[in-house]
Order: sequence, then C-alpha cells, then structure tokens
Amino acid sequence: MAPFSPSVGKGIALSLISLTLLGVMPIISNLRPTAIDALTFALALSVWQVIFALPVFGIELRRGTRGIFAVDLSLRERRRMIVVALFTGALFGLSTYLYVLGVGKAGAANAAIAIQAYPVFAILWESLFLKRRKTALELALTAALIASLYYLGTVGTFKMSGVSPWFFVSLGVPLLWSIAHVIIKEELNNTLITPAQVTFFRVAISTVFLTAVVAVALPSGLLAAGSAIVQPMSALMGLVYFLELIVWFYAVRHIDVSLASSITTPWPALTMMLAVPFLGDTIATYQVVALTIVVACIYGLTLASLRKGRDPEKVPGP
Repeated sequence: MAPFSPSVGKGIALSLISLTLLGVMPIISNLRPTAIDALTFALALSVWQVIFALPVFGIELRRGTRGIFAVDLSLRERRRMIVVALFTGALFGLSTYLYVLGVGKAGAANAAIAIQAYPVFAILWESLFLKRRKTALELALTAALIASLYYLGTVGTFKMSGVSPWFFVSLGVPLLWSIAHVIIKEELNNTLITPAQVTFFRVAISTVFLTAVVAVALPSGLLAAGSAIVQPMSALMGLVYFLELIVWFYAVRHIDVSLASSITTPWPALTMMLAVPFLGDTIATYQVVALTIVVACIYGLTLASLRKGRDPEKVPGP
C-alpha cells in the first residue's frame, strides 16, 4: 500500500465541502414534518447515519485497512476504550437531540451562531482538566465571544428578560461536543483508527443511546421512530450529517486543524442566507452583528493559538 501523501489543495476543497454541509444542516432539520418531534427525528437521522456509514466501514475492511483492529490492546486498554466509546457516544447522541431541538425552537440562524461557542467550552475544559494556561489575548477574545453570544441570546438588547431558554439549549450542543472531544482526543491521537471507523462507531453508539431514550421517554416511541425513519427529510439529514463527519475527518488528514477550522468558521452565514428563502426567516441586524463578532473572535483565537505553537481544537458535529 502506498504511503499517505497529504495534499493542501484536497484539504482546502474538503473543508469547503464541510462548510457547505454544516450550513445546510440546520435548514434540513427545520424542514422536517411538524408531526415529527425533535427526539424522534434525532433517532431517525441517526439510524440513517448508521445505514450510510456501514458500507464505507465494510469496504475499508475488505480492502485490508484494519485501522483500530490492527492494534494489539491489553484487556485494561480495551475496557478503557469501550467505556470512552460508550460515554462519548451517549454525549454525541444527546447533542444530536439538542441540535434538532435547538435549531427548531431557537431558529436556524440563532442556533447556528450559538454552536460556534465551541471554543469557549474547549478553553474551559482545557484550563480545568488539562491545565493549559491561556494568554491575555486568548482570554480577551473569549470574553468578546461570550459577550457577542449574550448579545445574540438577548435579541440584541443585553437584557436578561429577553433571553430565550431555547438559545441555551443550542449552547448545550457545543458544550457536549467539547466534553466528548476532550475525553477522546488522546485516544484518537494514540491509535490507528481511520476516519471511517471513527464515524461508524460514533453514529452507531449514538443510535443505540437514542433508541433507549426514545423507548423509555415516549409512549409510542419506537413506533413513531419507525414512521420518522421513512420520511425523506430524515434520510437527507442523516446523509448530510454523515458526509459532514467523514469529510471533516479526511480534510484534517491533509491540512492542519487550524486551517480547516478557519475555512469552515463562516458556515452560519450560509445558514442565514438559506433560512430566508427556504424557511421564510427574517435576518435581523443584531444577528449579523453577533455573527461578525463571533467569526472575528474565532479567527483571533486561531491565530493566537498558532502563535503559541499548537493548533486549536475544532470538531463539527457533529
């Protein structure tokens, strides 16, 4: 097998595809039939993710790319990896539900911008658990990012009375992503696991978790989920979400995470533009202002991190 040869051009192209998929996802989520609730839709799209991921996973194994299966692990290491996989899979499953719920209740544009709070939570966990000290510039940019998100959450008023609880639901998505990513970062760095395997295990465990939640939480949960799975929007959302995950993982094989992150950062702007013709939304000035500040802060954090000699973490979603 020929050695892998990174290509900057391919990495940039894949990152642009990831940007497009990220921008489209909130629109597809909100185009689901109104009869399908957020939890059932989250399970339905997760089932489709597994359906789309399974053939890619199988083809890779048939071609002899064993990835994680080629690693000889001790019993203790296997148990640790299983626990990490189950816990993070549950977090990703819950984040999928919050994604659908937040996009539907807070609005596609607001939720898209709120999800960009990922660097705030990543910095928090890095500081608390990894003991990574932040520079004054990083702290200032983080403060500006938090202020812009607060401005967005209060509908441009800076008054707590204007805060929508659904905006905080949307913030739960990057919160859960950041926790899961901090946990699995070292696992991924120290194994031979492939992008296809990462994607398959992630969506498979998330689907099992959501299946259990739906079966317990909803009286006719699994029956309703069966009806939701056959809906075209569930299949489309599952396909786009699956493609975004695997395209991202392949993009960062070719270029640095920092460059790929910078390319995908403006994706909420695409969501805003698409929300007007497809969802009938009206984009307010405060949303544009908040997005501009958020994007500027994320670019600033990227540059600040590069100056310190390490890449910032950014993983989409989902």
